[in-house]
Amino acid sequence: MHAAMPTDAAVQESNWPAWLELEFQHRGEHSVLAARRHDGPLVVQKPHYPEGDGICHAIIVHPPGGIAGGDALEMSADLGVDSSALLTTPGATKWYRSASAWARQQIHFTVSPGASLEWLPQESIVFDGARADAHLAVEIKGDGAFIGWEILCLGRTGSAERFNRGQWRSHTTVKRDGKLLWFERARLEGNDRVLEAPAVMAGEPVVATLLAASGKLTPQLLAACREITPLRGQGAITLLPGLLVGRYLGGSSEAAKFYFTKLWQVIRPVLVGRVAVEPRIWRT
Repeated sequence: MHAAMPTDAAVQESNWPAWLELEFQHRGEHSVLAARRHDGPLVVQKPHYPEGDGICHAIIVHPPGGIAGGDALEMSADLGVDSSALLTTPGATKWYRSASAWARQQIHFTVSPGASLEWLPQESIVFDGARADAHLAVEIKGDGAFIGWEILCLGRTGSAERFNRGQWRSHTTVKRDGKLLWFERARLEGNDRVLEAPAVMAGEPVVATLLAASGKLTPQLLAACREITPLRGQGAITLLPGLLVGRYLGGSSEAAKFYFTKLWQVIRPVLVGRVAVEPRIWRT
């Protein structure tokens, strides 16, 4: 996902659709990637098992390195009964600036009873001038468990770029057995004064959300998570019925990821029954 910044000629609408469908199943003592189907530039690398056969690690790759105006990406993962998978990305997802057309990404996860899914992508960087629309829907059945996060960076902070033009839209839902646990819709416009409001972004470029859904959440787990604080920026943890919500607001996507990783290391043993083993791609 690492690509050079597009030239002015490259910001025109590319209209490059792609979709990826994954199915995981539990077979014996193994969680396996039982089926994969794709079209266009959205693929999954060969699955690997750095922590044994019980959980499958898979890396989602978008070879173009960024999402441009007119692009439409769709991804789904279906976790069969008692299967376990951890999905991540090799680098930041870049939303390039667009002349007029929207860039879109839709992700749908289904988690069956006894299954667990961890969706731990690298950060999303919204370039100045981007028109980005991202949807995430998680459907959990029975006692399935889900841990996922989104780290959003408005502008390329490494080059002091601010989000002065464009728009970010997102829509996120988490349901268990059809009952809504979480619904969030956001619309952030470049250079909007609301981005300076303390209740929104407080002038910071990075906002992030962690969601953990399980029937095993307890006040004791909440207290343990609240003992963790970001190295930079602000963090907060809330326990809702069946859902733990973590937030980060600050100036560093690296600080957000470090904070969420520390939270994941506390949450994962309770929800998944395993100590946290970071994906190897994070260290490359």
